[in-house]
Amino acid sequence: MLILWLKAFHVFAVVTWFAGLFYLPRLLVYHAEASEPVVRERLKVMERRLLMMTNIGGALTILLGIATLGAWQYAVPDYFRQAHWLHVKLVLVLLLITYHGVLTRLVRSFARDTAHWTPRRLRLFNELPALLLIGIVVLAVVKPF
Repeated sequence: MLILWLKAFHVFAVVTWFAGLFYLPRLLVYHAEASEPVVRERLKVMERRLLMMTNIGGALTILLGIATLGAWQYAVPDYFRQAHWLHVKLVLVLLLITYHGVLTRLVRSFARDTAHWTPRRLRLFNELPALLLIGIVVLAVVKPF
């Protein structure tokens, strides 16, 4: 029963995390295209606040994911060794954490007005979490190997 509760709250945290990972790059596109100082300042505030929520969602996702893994390992001692799909999923999660780190640096560089990314590059960057999400969900639900 504990595992189900952990999984449920893990999913809530994942949704929160991805909301930020999907929307923050879009705000940065608007920021890169904005020419009026008042708009740029407003976007900085929005980016900072959304990054805070994204950080919380990411941290909770990781903590609840580790707790869920621990509960599974306790219930089924060989679980981690046998769940090969999980190894691939964790690699994708590490890529997602890396993406989050790059996004954090981008938000900070936009806040300092030192960002040099073009709107087109930001739009392409915005597609990466969707691709990772597809892989993670397929692995977690289908468990193909």
